[in-house]
Amino acid sequence: MSKILIVDDERNMRATLAMMLRASGHEVDEAADGTEGAKKGGSGGFDVVLTDLRMGQRTGLDVLREVKTHQPLTEVIVMTAYGTIESAVEAIRLGASDYLQKPFSEQELLVKVDRAVANRRLAGEVAFLANEFKDRYKFENIVGRSTVMRELLGRVIRIAATDASVLITGESGTGKELIAKAIHANSKRAQRTFVPLNCAAMTESLLESELFGHAKGAFTGAITGRKGLFEEADGGTLFLDEIGEMPLFSQAKLLRALQEGEIRRVGENKAVRVDVRVIAATNQDLKTAVDEKRFRRDLFYRLNVALFEIPALRDRRNDIPDLVRFFIEKHNKKMGLRAKIDDSALDALMVYEFPGNVRELEHLVEQAVANVQNGVIMRDDVLPAGTSPSQRPVSRGLARIVDEAERDAIDEALKALDGNRERVAEALGISVTTLWRKMSRLGITFDGRTS
Repeated sequence: MSKILIVDDERNMRATLAMMLRASGHEVDEAADGTEGAKKGGSGGFDVVLTDLRMGQRTGLDVLREVKTHQPLTEVIVMTAYGTIESAVEAIRLGASDYLQKPFSEQELLVKVDRAVANRRLAGEVAFLANEFKDRYKFENIVGRSTVMRELLGRVIRIAATDASVLITGESGTGKELIAKAIHANSKRAQRTFVPLNCAAMTESLLESELFGHAKGAFTGAITGRKGLFEEADGGTLFLDEIGEMPLFSQAKLLRALQEGEIRRVGENKAVRVDVRVIAATNQDLKTAVDEKRFRRDLFYRLNVALFEIPALRDRRNDIPDLVRFFIEKHNKKMGLRAKIDDSALDALMVYEFPGNVRELEHLVEQAVANVQNGVIMRDDVLPAGTSPSQRPVSRGLARIVDEAERDAIDEALKALDGNRERVAEALGISVTTLWRKMSRLGITFDGRTS
């Protein structure tokens, strides 16, 4: 049942409107003037506020402003007498969803109220999904306790609050889109749309239509006009993945859109204003692409206001145990299982090269969880198909890097936890037996000294 507030200083009008709306199944409350209407409407609880415009000291515009300030999702319909259409137009500009010109019929009233109720419910669903998006991509959900990731996320948190263009670089599978979504979800645009586009998946003509839209008949097959992704992302964020694959002609049009804040649909001369934050990502070296004339220098500088380089997984190995636990929990929940990982399997993952980065790690963990026997993921369960331990792509130099990383992590935990082996093992996400074995191999004593 929807809840409607009627604001009118004419008692008979309020009574008539209330009777019509209650007969149609709405719950109705009333306010006898603009002061009472502003107070009730601004306090919340109403799907629609139906207010007269002319009411003594406080007008319907005052009611509208109060409602939209404190309850922006509430729909407001203004009622105006013949000859004051200009006031109705002003009300629409201030945020009213519709207006009724007196005298109006019962059918006209119910149609407009029902439309406003539907819009209110849709707005509520959109807000719910936006909050769900923000919760899913909040920074705490980005797994990474390594120094390089902490520094990266610190910079990301600072830039998210701004409207600056962002360029994210890194190898395939490092999580560039996840960072882009986190920036959007923690920005002032979080309640609006996040629109992703893979630039490498489209031809030049299709990419232009996808970005900027097209008019009916603009090209063969354009039987109707359509908005582009810039218009869909208006007020929100447009994420352009694989920006390095964008053709030069499209790059010129993208640059103009960023500079002017407006776009032109294919086949139209009329400019359309858009307010869009652009986040771009690539696994290419754009500086080299600029030198080789494959990427516009001016566009590179326009996008490169804030640059984030996502490290490869092999360069943040301290994060592997946390990522493994995160993915095991995720896929256990999805598959209704309770798989755990053996220390030997975690050791195997710690020294694997991961050419596919975090994406490959999740694939290996998902595969291992799906095929687990006796509930425990063993060493051989997590190796890529066709790879044996002896074929694992690990160099002596890499092994030394891993040893140093493990030594630093253990030393830090020992000092922080006063050498308590149970708490140290728990903090590092390993068993006490594995902790003992690693300390023996690395020559670390329980007082934190290296022998």
